[in-house]
Amino acid sequence: MSADGTWTTTMNTPMGAQNGTMDLATDGGTLTGTLSGPQGSLDIVDGTIDGSDLAFKANVTSPMAITLEFAATVDGDNISGTVKLGAFGSGDFTGTRA
Repeated sequence: MSADGTWTTTMNTPMGAQNGTMDLATDGGTLTGTLSGPQGSLDIVDGTIDGSDLAFKANVTSPMAITLEFAATVDGDNISGTVKLGAFGSGDFTGTRA
């Protein structure tokens, strides 16, 4: 199943649940897109896709600089995975195709 499209997500973090959207596009083994939420929008960098497995990063610059590192799996119209939150530990996230 393709990862392409818009996903409505909830990320569970040490700071509480964060709702947002992911807009994903694939080209061969490359994954690009954006993450959007109440704090604004972030570009996906270093994105890869291998079958239904995704890996990508997003660089937060404000209020402090951290790199979010995602590992996810697409299963039909569902996406789920984990995210490393820099010095803030890690969390999980789930989403559905919008």
